[in-house]
Amino acid sequence: MPAESEGRGKLLSIRRLLYAALLVVPGTLLADLLGAGGAPLFVLSVLALVPLAWVIGEATEQVGEYTGPSIAALLNASFGNAPELIVGLLAVHRGLFDVVRGSLAGSVISNLLLVLGFSVLVGGKGSITRRAVYPPLGMVALAGLLFGVPWLAGDATAYQRLTVPGIVVAGFLLAVYCVATVRSTLAERRQSKGNDHAGGREWSLRRALITLALATVATVAMSQILTASIEQFARSAGMSDLFVSAVIVAIAGNAAEHGGAIVIAAHGSIRLASEIAFQSASQVAVGVIPAVVLLSLAIRPLPLFFHWTEYLGFAIAVAVPALFLLRGRSVRWHGLGLLITYVAVATVFFSV
Repeated sequence: MPAESEGRGKLLSIRRLLYAALLVVPGTLLADLLGAGGAPLFVLSVLALVPLAWVIGEATEQVGEYTGPSIAALLNASFGNAPELIVGLLAVHRGLFDVVRGSLAGSVISNLLLVLGFSVLVGGKGSITRRAVYPPLGMVALAGLLFGVPWLAGDATAYQRLTVPGIVVAGFLLAVYCVATVRSTLAERRQSKGNDHAGGREWSLRRALITLALATVATVAMSQILTASIEQFARSAGMSDLFVSAVIVAIAGNAAEHGGAIVIAAHGSIRLASEIAFQSASQVAVGVIPAVVLLSLAIRPLPLFFHWTEYLGFAIAVAVPALFLLRGRSVRWHGLGLLITYVAVATVFFSV
């Protein structure tokens, strides 16, 4: 009981800290109105996205308590990666294609190496079933392979070679994602049939919906400031757009979810923490990236073509966790190995 109470106390402290961090949102808007430079605005908008991503997750979870497990699963799948989707579409609008692809690829890589690495390092020994590991890794591997299809296109112009096949690939992957989501939703519904979901309700439905709407609008505003200032920040910091988007922006967009997984692992639920990392990575690879590609057709068609370092990152992010968790067990040195691997990949991003 004391350990459980201590765990709840830590989670409550983190929630209070995230609520307090929401003050960065109006501060960022004020700085933008006062004409602050691009670099400070970028830093403020990145910091603002962290608590906003957490609020969206909290509100979605509370709405799910009223809708039941089926709709809740769909809501989580739809809104769980809202910051990445919003940042991607706003970057598409500005023609920052490298930023779009970098942030989304970085999101997948950071989930499979950084988040999983910290979770295993903090959680230590634990059981991680192959059923939880290999299906989502297989989805990421499938996406990574298909992302290379535009290279194999026929004798069209370069733009068509990269765009038209990418649309086909994106449509196929999004269909796979929808089928997988429906299947998991139905399975969860069967497992949860007859259970009372009222126990987890902390907010009224009206409060949850209003909070979700406001957090989404605020995320759009912060993402707009971020995408408008990213190039200036990269130049002033001496970093490439690829590194800033694939590492800094990717981590910021998932920071709240990342932190939650690590806290869960610290309290002994290494299996749940690893599932968060794997599922989030597969959702971005098979769901968010194809969605951004298809939605970009209404703005500026986004070629589904990644930098060679991003393809390399995909391959490493799939291979290393698959190798470490081959026996379905985790130990701390696995986590350390994953973190070292992530640092190596980030170093490659920084050097190009």
